[in-house]
Amino acid sequence: MIRVLLVDDQHLIRAGLRMLCEAQPDIEVVGEADNGRDAVTLAARLVPDVVVMDLRMPGVDGITATGRILADRPAARVLVLTTFGDDDHLFPALTAGACGFLLKDAPPADLIDGVRRAAAGASPFSEEVLQRLVRRAVQARVELRRPVSGLTARERDVLDLVAEGLSNTEIADRLHIGVTTVKTHITSLMTKTDSPNRVRLALFARGG
Repeated sequence: MIRVLLVDDQHLIRAGLRMLCEAQPDIEVVGEADNGRDAVTLAARLVPDVVVMDLRMPGVDGITATGRILADRPAARVLVLTTFGDDDHLFPALTAGACGFLLKDAPPADLIDGVRRAAAGASPFSEEVLQRLVRRAVQARVELRRPVSGLTARERDVLDLVAEGLSNTEIADRLHIGVTTVKTHITSLMTKTDSPNRVRLALFARGG
């Protein structure tokens, strides 16, 4: 069962998300918060697998809350769900540690799939958001196209699948290797590409 915490300052949005999640046999909504401060408190108390996080909220915003939640529980998965696909919101949230970004106008099936993929260790993105991230990264001269020497053939295979957004388990199944081996390859890839997290590694792979 995937334990989910919903964070949004609009009651109707939370109610709609709760109905959508609770209609799924494998998802349980364990709590709701309408601001970032309460989200941090509830995340520590309820220990959700996935925090569905709005960005703009009064008081403590979603970006600050994301950083605080992950500082306390690095294994938590924070999935941003926002109406704001602009770079000024997305990159700070990425830096804070969010694992993915979905837009609120995404189809319900995509939202549920995003929660499941986030819980499985993948990085779900709305296609529009991903395109904006890649364009901004290139414009900012993040070294997405820099040749990387020293990658093994298997590391390149893993890198290609990370770019597709696959989770560690999915990569292991595709390549017929163990999940622990996948984690080892990803750690090595992050070091060799100077990627501070899995999302930046995926951007690296898509850009180069």
